Amino acid sequence: MTNTKYVYDFSEGDASMRNLLGGKGANLAEMTGLGMPVPQGFTITTEACTQYYADGEQINDAIKAEIMEHVASLEAAMGKKFGDAENPLLVSVRSGARASMPGMMDTILNLGINETVVETIARKSGNPRFAYDSYRRFIQMYSDVVMEVGKSYFEELIDKMKEDRGVTQDTDLTADDLKELAEQFKAEYKTKIGEDFPSDPTEQLYGAIKAVFRSWENPRAIYYRRMNDIPSSWGTAVNVQSMVFGNMGDTSGTGVAFSRNPATGDKGLYGEYLMNAQGEDVVAGVRTPLTIDHLQEQNPAVYKQFTEIVDTLEKHYRDMQDMEFTIEEGKLFMLQTRNGKRTAAAAFKIACDLVDEKMISEKEAVLSIDPKQIDALLHPQFDTKELAAATVIGKGLPASPGAACGQVVFTAEEATKWAKEDGKDVILVRLETTPEDIEGMHYAQGILTARGGMTSHAAVVARGMGTCCVSGLGDIKFGSDGKSFSLGGNTYKEGDSISLDGSTGNVYGQAIKTVPAEIGGYFGRIMGWADEYRTMKVRTNADTPHDAGQAREFGAEGIGLCRTEHMFFEPDRIAAIREMIVSDTVEQRKAALAKLLPMQRGDFEGIYEAMEGLPVTIRLLDPPLHEFLPTEEEDIQVLAKDMGIKVEDLKAKIASLHEFNPMMGHRGCRLDVTYPEIGEMQTQAIIEAAINVQKKHPEWKVVPEIMVPLVGEVKELAYVKGIITSTADKIIADSGVELTYLVGTMIEIPRAAVTADAIASEAQFFSYGTNDLTQMTFGFSRDDAGKFLDAYYEKKIYEQDPFATVDQAGVGQLVKMASELGRKARPDLKLGVCGEHGGDPASVEFFYGVGLDYVSCSPFRVPIARLAAAQASLKDAKNK
Repeated sequence: MTNTKYVYDFSEGDASMRNLLGGKGANLAEMTGLGMPVPQGFTITTEACTQYYADGEQINDAIKAEIMEHVASLEAAMGKKFGDAENPLLVSVRSGARASMPGMMDTILNLGINETVVETIARKSGNPRFAYDSYRRFIQMYSDVVMEVGKSYFEELIDKMKEDRGVTQDTDLTADDLKELAEQFKAEYKTKIGEDFPSDPTEQLYGAIKAVFRSWENPRAIYYRRMNDIPSSWGTAVNVQSMVFGNMGDTSGTGVAFSRNPATGDKGLYGEYLMNAQGEDVVAGVRTPLTIDHLQEQNPAVYKQFTEIVDTLEKHYRDMQDMEFTIEEGKLFMLQTRNGKRTAAAAFKIACDLVDEKMISEKEAVLSIDPKQIDALLHPQFDTKELAAATVIGKGLPASPGAACGQVVFTAEEATKWAKEDGKDVILVRLETTPEDIEGMHYAQGILTARGGMTSHAAVVARGMGTCCVSGLGDIKFGSDGKSFSLGGNTYKEGDSISLDGSTGNVYGQAIKTVPAEIGGYFGRIMGWADEYRTMKVRTNADTPHDAGQAREFGAEGIGLCRTEHMFFEPDRIAAIREMIVSDTVEQRKAALAKLLPMQRGDFEGIYEAMEGLPVTIRLLDPPLHEFLPTEEEDIQVLAKDMGIKVEDLKAKIASLHEFNPMMGHRGCRLDVTYPEIGEMQTQAIIEAAINVQKKHPEWKVVPEIMVPLVGEVKELAYVKGIITSTADKIIADSGVELTYLVGTMIEIPRAAVTADAIASEAQFFSYGTNDLTQMTFGFSRDDAGKFLDAYYEKKIYEQDPFATVDQAGVGQLVKMASELGRKARPDLKLGVCGEHGGDPASVEFFYGVGLDYVSCSPFRVPIARLAAAQASLKDAKNK
């Protein structure tokens, strides 16, 4: 064994030791150092947790010896001993990771109590009720948290006793009642576990420590870590602290308080407490707590001392504090402080107020806000009172944030009809969405799908529109009539009301009122500071003037991806694109494309207008052609009639376009190689639109960036670039207008990344399409990966969804390699990213480190990317 120190007394640590002692342990040590009334104790480090797993989920002898040394020194300091008949020591055991993590192990209080000790406490305190209350609580907590028996069995026994005694409150039960309850609890334990409840305090302590370490790997903790980019290698610390009792009578109590209001950010003490109670009573809602200001009347001295401590802690940590405290027979003790969790609105207000109070700098204010919280500010939210009373019927993936409530419809057509014609709010419920559903998705308040992940079609499109979406809810069973689904034991028919929370993935089986998002001046101030310190640009992925305008409002500095195919699904265009696809000759194809040309040109004019001279990257047609073709018999007949061909010939044509693996099939630049006339028409529309807008607005400098998708070989790019330049140069020359344009490519095939130096000889910019690059690098489809990724998380093969946060070790290395190779061949090569990773804070930080010029993301994620990019710059400056 090495000489690693695994256990630290609170007096040996400080706030800088967070990685080793965990957040709770580091703060208890810091408060001890500040001379605050902290009950004494010690912290078992995060390294001990890592060692526990390395030793096959056992606490080794060296760590046990160190723990017992610290128990002995705690006994000496307190003048009490574990299990002693005269002066027994009781402790609490709590988990404490580096990052605050709900879902970790619950607290265990009163550890060290047994049959002998409870009698001593009853005798010495002169308060048998308090003694047996502490004992029954310990049995209940230990059984639930350490042995995983479950709380409900014990709650039933408490409820039965209250009923038998004719009382309503736990506090109305007598000492004898609680003594009897403790015996019932132990009997219940023996029934469930098959052995007697442990009476040896040392055995109890090791059981509790192991339970904390185990809780680091429970499903809730693993899920929370994945959602918040916390590595499993961090481990959790364990805090063992001498007990102080809030349940010794009416001069004792316990509470939780914040130095500012966590919901609004308003300055001033905010919290609640209960007299004659222990910690979990406040949180569990068993009794209704009192607001903290009542303490001033009940115990003015303690209230004064507490407000002074709160003020000291907030000034010391320079942030809003969340504190737990206990009053034991009129004496105040501090059990915890940490930077408090807060709503998005409160986060912005508190950061601005702390700057105004000269407590932090503008840079620190920018760094203090979690960029992911911005989502909640920009989207509608549920009314909090109605939400509290609502029932969750299922939980899917939180694919696009916001709150939505409406009547269930099952097709995009119905969604459009109900919303557009009848003015109803609708929720579109589908097995999965397809590009053809775009109009219905646009009219829906929210989208719920049974299949697909965080980057499925539904998720990506919904985020782009700012529409709430819950995806991948595999528990949904669709009715054979196509007009109903069952979930959570209930059946919902077309027209029934449901509600979706796109920020949590929760689905509710009733209508819940929504309230619009409010963006205050605090948001503007923080974002202004962020833009001042940010060096990387932020663009948007937008396919319509409306989306482009929305993104501009959110601070986008250009368009990094305009997907031309999304424009083809409008009802007046789909016929022309279908005509083009089923054409047999170049002439027929050109005739169909000629119908699309004015529509495409109009689209691009609208987008250039919305962006007011900022750069616009337009991707040439990318998806496989079969996606545009009809599948319904009625639509096939209409198209055959319009084309003047037989239905069976059309069906044969559709069948011939079927592909076994469309993602890797006839799509992207392959379409332009096969059908150069598609590239010609699109280039003509892009350039003519730019000329028209440039003429109309000579004060702008319109510079179209034409992007060729799915390039894997430099000769492919050279061929398609030839089509673009010959078409564009002729139009520009004929117009007599000076216009600059760029030709670049998406890097989304691993081969393109590996040969990036060659590709850069033809490309003026690279944009990393990290959605497809991730699919191609991992070799799995983002729409199907959801079926097996959970097993990978469970078995710790992956810790993160590679489609949500960029895989730095694999995909990230391809981005880095391509950037270095590309810039070596062409030093002025412009580099950006346009996959969904462009709006993920951890990925943005990585792209900044690689040296990308910009990230591009859906409109509602633009502020997130702006803040994340500013934080990356500030962290980089700090580390230099």
